Amino acid sequence: MRKVLMMLMVMAGCDVAVEPGPAPQPLPARAQSSGPTLSTSAAISAFSAASRQVEPVAESLCAQRTRGMNCDFQIRLDRDPKLPPNAYQSLDKQGRPTITFTHAMMSSFRNTDEIAFVMSHEAAHHIRGHLQRGARDATVGALVLAGVAAAAGASTSTILDAQQLGAVVGSRSYSKNYELEADELGTIITARSGYSPRKGVEYFYRLPDPGDRFLGSHPPNSDRITVVQRTIQANGLN
Repeated sequence: MRKVLMMLMVMAGCDVAVEPGPAPQPLPARAQSSGPTLSTSAAISAFSAASRQVEPVAESLCAQRTRGMNCDFQIRLDRDPKLPPNAYQSLDKQGRPTITFTHAMMSSFRNTDEIAFVMSHEAAHHIRGHLQRGARDATVGALVLAGVAAAAGASTSTILDAQQLGAVVGSRSYSKNYELEADELGTIITARSGYSPRKGVEYFYRLPDPGDRFLGSHPPNSDRITVVQRTIQANGLN
């Protein structure tokens, strides 16, 4: 089974082993430092303020740019102290777009602009249909590699393994592009919500840099900052 899977990886042009990525690229020039991180209570207050500003702008842009999509955003704070720092977009059981920040995420922000920027980025994922596009990518990848395995005469268990591998490869194939798309539209949402994407992008200077790893889920921080800076310039934003 291992030999067949290795053959599939070669034929698919991928390697699923987790290898160290290339050295991070130098980050673009940054604005002046915006000070220490907010206290948890101050961050929660800023989160509430940003939610009130970002939500209507995201809903308006969603309605303008999509057809038949649920644009009734809900933005929530998950107060479970056991969850790691994270912000993500999902759909609830009724298909309503939900943006969730974990409680631990609150201690990582320096100002409301950063919170608004991350919030806008997550809203942009929904507007650009990234959950649906990612699911299609995974399905196509699973079908392709499972088909290759079946054509090679693999066993049922090996075909299932190939299907799982294909889903991973498929879902990662465009994930970096989706992040950059969300950064671009998120920059516009941030500015239209009354916040500064120029200050908000400062958050990326403190994130661990994933580098340009093959099949990584996120692009290098330098690429993301460059996209934001170009969007600011192209649209005359602050």
